[in-house]
Amino acid sequence: MRRIYAIGDIHGQLEKLREVHRWISADRARNGDDTIVVHVGDLVDRGPDSAGVLDLLITGLTRGEPWVVLKGNHDRMMSYFLERPSRRDHLLSSKHEWLNKGLGGRTTLASYGVDVDNLDDSALHEAAISAVPEAHKSFLGGLETIFQSETAAFVHAGVRPGIPLNAQIEDDLVWIRREFHEDTRNHGALIVHGHTPVDAVTHYGNRVNIDTGAAYGHALSVVIVEGPKVWQLDENGRTSLAPPEE
Repeated sequence: MRRIYAIGDIHGQLEKLREVHRWISADRARNGDDTIVVHVGDLVDRGPDSAGVLDLLITGLTRGEPWVVLKGNHDRMMSYFLERPSRRDHLLSSKHEWLNKGLGGRTTLASYGVDVDNLDDSALHEAAISAVPEAHKSFLGGLETIFQSETAAFVHAGVRPGIPLNAQIEDDLVWIRREFHEDTRNHGALIVHGHTPVDAVTHYGNRVNIDTGAAYGHALSVVIVEGPKVWQLDENGRTSLAPPEE
């Protein structure tokens, strides 16, 4: 079975992304190259260099790297904002907008050189449309929402329990939380996801959460899935990852 590496929520952390790709390159050199690297979304926001993250991913895909890049809710919010007129994600809390400080949209636009501190919202929208390259807009708009291997499915947020994997909708794949987290049934494949930060990569039996809070300065994590086996990968190599014993 093909080996799959999965990288958690990046959130503009370019240097952390470069680092985990180095770990992956070293593991591929030790164990063979028949692999795919899946990035589970939330490429942008909060971290210092969202523009650089998108550049790295687009450049890698263009040169033929075996990468898959999935859409997260933050990527969708950015894409919607860059439309004319801008569009607000209907699943975003009514208390929030992408430009609110906590969501990180302004930090993302600053990485493109936009003067986020001295423009009103209308001028900021126009400046953002001009500053973000068309290649980045197209990339964000064209991201897939699920990738499946023989034994696992990789998504950003999770899946709607009881719905076949091939019938899942984007809203759930990029936003779902509680209904997915609380359901212990087999979803038809091991679900590897991010979206909800945890202190450490955690295997729950039917899912593996790999978002360890890079958005907030914590680690960017990567796991390896090969058949039924899962490992966490870091600078020291692999550590086997298994669900807690019953």
